[in-house]
Amino acid sequence: MEINTSSMIDQQQTATMQQIQVSLFKKAIDMNAQAALTLIGAALPQTETSSTTVNNPPNLGQNIDVSA
Repeated sequence: MEINTSSMIDQQQTATMQQIQVSLFKKAIDMNAQAALTLIGAALPQTETSSTTVNNPPNLGQNIDVSA
């Protein structure tokens, strides 16, 4: 009985390549998830102090001119 070793090696290489591809895909998903969380965090208002109240004078933004 003859065993085709090149076929077995090809199957092992294919399995290894698939494992590498899945690993890279998972890493890419994790990186995208982290980037999305960073964007969401940047879009949410800060709960401590708003940047508009810190940088603007207290009278600015209190009145709206609706007759313009």
